[in-house]
Amino acid sequence: MPDLLIELFSEEIPARMQSRARADLKRLITDGLVEAGLTYGSAGAFSTPRRLTLTVEGLSANSPTLREERKGPRVDAPEKAIEGFLRSTGLTRDQLETRDDKKGQVYFATIEKPGRPAAEIVAEALDAAIRNFPWPKSMRWGSGSIRWVRPLHSILCILSDESGASVVPLTIDGIAAGDSTRGHRFMSPDAFSVSNFEDYATRLRRAHVMLDMAEREAAIRQEAESLAFARGWEIVADDGLLSEVAGLVEWPVPLMGVIEERFLDLPPEVLQTSMKEHQKFFSARNPRSGRIEGFVTVANIATTDDGATILAGNQRVLAARLSDAAFFWENDLRMAKAGMEVWAEGLKSVTFQSKLGSQADRVQRIAALAREIAPLVGADSDQAEEAAKLAKLDLRSEMVGEFPELQGVMGRYYARSAGHADVVADAVRDHYSPLGPSDAVPAAPVSIAVALADKIDLLTGFWAIDEKPTGSKDPFALRRAALGVIRLILSNDVRAQLTDLFAKGNADADTADLLSFLHDRLKVHLRDQGIRHDIIDAVLAQPGNDDLVPVVNRATALNGMLATEDGQNLTQGLKRAGNILSQAEQQDGVEYSFGADVKFAETDEERALFSALDQAEPAISDAVKREDFPAAMTAIAALRAPIDAFFEAVQVNTDAQIVRRNRLNLLSRIREAGRQIADFTRIEG
Repeated sequence: MPDLLIELFSEEIPARMQSRARADLKRLITDGLVEAGLTYGSAGAFSTPRRLTLTVEGLSANSPTLREERKGPRVDAPEKAIEGFLRSTGLTRDQLETRDDKKGQVYFATIEKPGRPAAEIVAEALDAAIRNFPWPKSMRWGSGSIRWVRPLHSILCILSDESGASVVPLTIDGIAAGDSTRGHRFMSPDAFSVSNFEDYATRLRRAHVMLDMAEREAAIRQEAESLAFARGWEIVADDGLLSEVAGLVEWPVPLMGVIEERFLDLPPEVLQTSMKEHQKFFSARNPRSGRIEGFVTVANIATTDDGATILAGNQRVLAARLSDAAFFWENDLRMAKAGMEVWAEGLKSVTFQSKLGSQADRVQRIAALAREIAPLVGADSDQAEEAAKLAKLDLRSEMVGEFPELQGVMGRYYARSAGHADVVADAVRDHYSPLGPSDAVPAAPVSIAVALADKIDLLTGFWAIDEKPTGSKDPFALRRAALGVIRLILSNDVRAQLTDLFAKGNADADTADLLSFLHDRLKVHLRDQGIRHDIIDAVLAQPGNDDLVPVVNRATALNGMLATEDGQNLTQGLKRAGNILSQAEQQDGVEYSFGADVKFAETDEERALFSALDQAEPAISDAVKREDFPAAMTAIAALRAPIDAFFEAVQVNTDAQIVRRNRLNLLSRIREAGRQIADFTRIEG
């Protein structure tokens, strides 16, 4: 079985596109091979800035010969019907077979599709992949018709086995496939031929190309940490930057630089952001001072002066960038110390949304709502309102104008500089959080109040003007805001009626619809924690579902109970009781909800169920009131055996009407016992 090696060699592929491109190349080629009848053992995709590579091991040498038998028209069918059948099969009439059928004699066609060699199929699959590759952005060049992310220079495509390697015959827009590639653009630019993937990877390394992205990342991380350790520093972890830089170089050479003394008093976030965004530098922190004092840049070439010239050039550019940052910082500090009134006034001219007014209008809404929320989270109302009024002011600062990702972070510095309390300044920094499912959740009361107010104002505002997420479109990040509300509430055990808060946020918002939207986000959040959607639905069907803390505690306890055999069997018993009762109520036109009396019980199983309910009902009710949901589950679980025994021994719909009504009313007690915990009819299985 041959192995396949493909390399598409081009000008530099943007780092952000490489991961997706690797996956797309693997998918397009392997799908094409399999659809054509080939099988393979394994496949792996690789990328560097100048190449996409795919290796497929254990590829079948030929596709199998296929035989298809197709039933046609009757022998005495109209001539046109027979001719149509012949055209569809590609056969002549003398190649058809006549067989007896229940409706008479009919024609049968046996169509044989001979297998094809792997090289032919690979060529077709690669041609289609190149012509239809889903780059986010692509271009044409020269006189060719194909589009690629950057000009495509060469195609390597070989099949290799024990007897050697052969080039797959393929030409696309004048580029003929071959068995050669090139190494590093500067250190090893000459072409060389390869015979298989192992030979390819080995010779690339000799030509100063690390093919594996993960290996480049590991090399950068290890060398950067070693350089920092030698100076007594530590690298600030940034996996996103590491991945990006590894996609920019084929032969990574980390170099350590020192930040000039005059810039060391800049906030570390400013230094880190400036170096990352403008120059793709890793920040090096002095653990003794807590300051960012150095950086690591990653060159794509090893030089005779050990990178001194490269480093000197980077230092000059960095000094210019940080000079701008220092200028912004000093100007912003002067504005902050003067009270930030100019920034507050400036927010009046910044439109938040045409129907929702300016940023200044939004600040006033958030401040009023934060004051309402503060007592619910144990925060000082004055401090919550104060922090909310400061939260958006840094949007008018020069630093945030240059680095929008520092919103809130810079606001904290400016608030502290203006003399505000640390808890207020911290709330300014934290009010955007959490920004995503893995982002830290604020825990300080004032921060919680302002963060909740910010997100609830966003949601209620857009609900009031009927601008809701549709499908995959969510331009105002309302799903993220809803998840933020959920995480703030659950992480901090905030007890609040959300419908009340929504009404205070914007009286024009459809609070019921917004709560439903939040419930949908809650389902996603809890599903990621292993709680089934039907369990969440069963709990949300209960009253008080706008207080999320008991909702989640109840769902968690119910999820745990249903993971046991007793819980599953109890659920079936509760559902059976509910179904029988519903059918009887619909048939009789009455509600069986009271009057069950043990004196009408005819069997020991009925009497045992009465006794079990007498004990379980108050225990469940008391546990639910105390919100001790595990205890409620324990109490209702005690009903499992009596319910099972009842249904095994008793016919509910007996002919004796008094006994039947009594038993239906007994089932009503079972239903109501379950309803104290959840709507068990919504639980599947």
